[in-house]
Formats: sequence, structure tokens, C-alpha cells
Amino acid sequence: MIAPDRAVPAGFRALIAAAALVGVSIELAQGSVPVVLSFFTIWTNIAVAVVFGLSATRAWQRRPDVDPLYRGGTVLFILITGLVFHLVLANASSPFNVMDDLNRLSGAKAVANQLLHTVTPVGAALDFLLLTAPRTLRPRHAAQWLAYPLLYVTFALVRGALLAPDTAARYTYPFIDVARYGYARVTLNAMVLGLVFYALGLLLVAADRYRPRPLPALRENRISSPAEGPLK
Repeated sequence: MIAPDRAVPAGFRALIAAAALVGVSIELAQGSVPVVLSFFTIWTNIAVAVVFGLSATRAWQRRPDVDPLYRGGTVLFILITGLVFHLVLANASSPFNVMDDLNRLSGAKAVANQLLHTVTPVGAALDFLLLTAPRTLRPRHAAQWLAYPLLYVTFALVRGALLAPDTAARYTYPFIDVARYGYARVTLNAMVLGLVFYALGLLLVAADRYRPRPLPALRENRISSPAEGPLK
């Protein structure tokens, strides 16, 4: 009989990685590869597929988990992906909503949309809360994690500036659409989002500090060995 202390986290993480991989694969199969690969959602779900796949393997082998900087960052960014989608892009009251585009989704594209924006964020949150040992994240991680969205925004703006004005999805998200809002407004949007991301990072660190240990049956195998000493 396979011990639950490795089967449950390994199996659950493998499912999360598979959901991300399937969602990305559908998008790549049904869309323009360069355009698909330009979205933050795709970048982040690729990271989920890699990090959670590696984490599943290590849990199965009872080896230490992926470094908390990368593990926690991946959780944060996929949660941000879900929150931005549901609260900003798929919210009819939001000035940046893309409801017209979402309402046209059907078939495999609709499935991919749910996998990438709902299933993987919820799965990552549940894994973090129930299956990962606490007290491995540090406040400095919240600042370090900002490098990722900064890299993405830089890429998206440079890409948009190099593409012709009539190019489809020239700017990947409405809140960084320079052609519509100008650089001053986009810079302000990016700064606000950066502050929100930093606050969410600190919130994740705080949640990691005070949440309970994993389920009793899984405590024997600490998927992420908690660091010793006070929170720094």
C-alpha cells in the first residue's frame, strides 16, 4: 500500500501540473504560437507545470521540495493570474473587462480558459494551505518576486512598441495598452499593480507564517522543510 504522506501531495501536484499543461497546449494548438506565448497567463501556467511537476516528483521520492523562493513565487503568480482574470478581466463592472471576447469562447478554448484561470489557481491555493509545510517564506521574498511581473511588463511594452498598430493583441492586457491610454496612464497602472502584487506577496508570507501544519497523515513527510529561527 502506498503511504498517503507521499501519494497525496505527489498526486495532487501532478494533477495541477497536468491542468496547466493541458490548458497551455490547447491554447498553443488553437492559436498563434507567438501571440499565445506573449501572455502572462501562459508564462505563469508554464511555470506551474514545471514547478508543480518537479514538486510532485520530489514528494513521491521523499526529497526536499523546490526552493521556497520559486515555489512560493509560482503560487503567488498563479493566484494573481486568477484574481486579475476574475476581478478585472471577467468582471463586467471593471473598466478593463474583456467580456465580449470571453463570451465568444467555446469548446476546447473555453475549457483551456477555465483550466488556466480557475483550476490551477484554486489547486495551487489548496496545495499551499493543506499539503505544504509552513514557515518557509520570508518577507524579502515578496520584494524578490516583483522581478517577475517587472520582466513581463517590460517585455509586453517593448513587444507592443515593435508591432504594427493594427496587429491583433498588440498589447496583451487592456491595462497596459499604450495605444489607448498612453505611457503615463500605463505606468501608473503598472505601479498600482506592482504595489498590489507586493502586498499580496506579504500576505502570502504572513499566511505561510500562521497557517497550520499539513494534514496529520502527511506530517511525516515535510514537503517543504520549515526554516528554523524567527521570521526575518
